[in-house]
Amino acid sequence: MKKIIVAIDGYSSCGKSTIARQLAAYAGYRYIDTGAMYRAVALFALRHGLSADAGIIAALPLVHIDFAPQPDGIQHTLLNGQDVEKDIRTLDVGNRASQVSQIREVRQFLVEQQQAMGRDKGIVMDGRDIGTVVFPEAELKLFLTASPEVRAERRYRELLEKNGAETLSYEEVLHDVNDRDYRDTHRAESPLRQAEDAVVVDNSQLSRDGQFALVCDIFNQRTAQP
Repeated sequence: MKKIIVAIDGYSSCGKSTIARQLAAYAGYRYIDTGAMYRAVALFALRHGLSADAGIIAALPLVHIDFAPQPDGIQHTLLNGQDVEKDIRTLDVGNRASQVSQIREVRQFLVEQQQAMGRDKGIVMDGRDIGTVVFPEAELKLFLTASPEVRAERRYRELLEKNGAETLSYEEVLHDVNDRDYRDTHRAESPLRQAEDAVVVDNSQLSRDGQFALVCDIFNQRTAQP
């Protein structure tokens, strides 16, 4: 069976990383979480007090990002050799990442790394511009979507599970989801948009198992083609 590039794009809190990890494990492919890469840059900026674009751009040569597979199959993000998987998953870092991703030089810096990772194919990569900018030639492009309310509920429950106590209200999370949607779709550099040849997967009413079965079927059909 031929190896391909699978590009998964979509809105925040759509479960892109979950289905990308599942599909990569199913296919025996490498999984690349590009959102984690932007979050790592954002975390670096926050830790070093870099608020201006110029400061972040100047510091990019000091940012080294890699991924380390764990025994349980989960992949952790490394920032300059340090495991920052938990640190990059906070709401503050997510918001900062959405802002950092609008800086052209940051996107160029990370896109070059992402394209190098996919040079030999056999990868599943998720993000906001994978099928439109990073790999417009990808053999399979998926675009995940769900209603803002469903995505906010998922994100709210995830925060409760991780923090063990309520830190934000559902209304605050919904506002954050809508705000990130606006920034992602209206930024000047590589805005979030659906590639013309992408397969749309609306998972508002799909279970994880249902979505996984659907995506595997699409993948199998695509890789079976000559």
